[in-house]
Amino acid sequence: MQVAAYFIAVLIGISLGMIGGGGSILTVPVLVYLMMVDPVLSTTYSLFIVGFTSLAGGTKAYMNKQVDFRSVLLFGIPSILTVFIARHFILPAIPDLVFTAGNLYVHKGSLLMIIFALLMLLAAIPMMRSHTNITETNLPLPANHKTFSLLIPGLLTGLITGLLGAGGGFLIIPALVLFIKLPMKTAIGTSLLIIAVNSLFGFVFSMGHYALNWTLLFSFTALAVAGVFIGSRIALHMAGDSLKKWFSWFILAVGICILMKEIFFF
Repeated sequence: MQVAAYFIAVLIGISLGMIGGGGSILTVPVLVYLMMVDPVLSTTYSLFIVGFTSLAGGTKAYMNKQVDFRSVLLFGIPSILTVFIARHFILPAIPDLVFTAGNLYVHKGSLLMIIFALLMLLAAIPMMRSHTNITETNLPLPANHKTFSLLIPGLLTGLITGLLGAGGGFLIIPALVLFIKLPMKTAIGTSLLIIAVNSLFGFVFSMGHYALNWTLLFSFTALAVAGVFIGSRIALHMAGDSLKKWFSWFILAVGICILMKEIFFF
């Protein structure tokens, strides 16, 4: 099981390196079902893993001049706010036993995994339909940023990151492309830095609440970071749409499996 988990860690990094998101949504399920980590603790582990993996990818994008720092600020500030609210107030307020219905007992960990599975389904469908026909990104960045257009996506992304430990790249990239009109590769690089900022702040907000397995964290993160550099190299020679479509079907299948396990095989 651990071998499979570490293999998927590389795939998570490859996805982040190629399309700026998608892979991080697999981190918590891998930790829970393959590494046998408690679901609530897995969200904290995921923040560390996704944060440093995305930072590696974002740093590489910065070196290639594919990061718009103003968008990082506009998106990141409201995101950090809701990450803090989610980690300090919402997550601790959820009771260990959420509700019972006959012989069904829904615990906090199961609820998080069910929400996570639904999020995976919602993320997979747009990825299946997306087609990016932008040819290349040497276009000048737009002069007029719509400051408030990223407020709602930023708040929502921070909430998802804080509660579930997911990066939220599937929300960030469309917002940057549609609202700010960033070229696709710049949106991917910017997304990676936003994910890194949100995740690492979320991890810092959670430190001291749990005993952490640093060996697992460092080994998983190192493999995911290696995957980022592999993914960024592959991206130079492969169309992102093809990867997105295959990866979206994989995410859809994993989400359905999680729902079946948590609802029917509790």
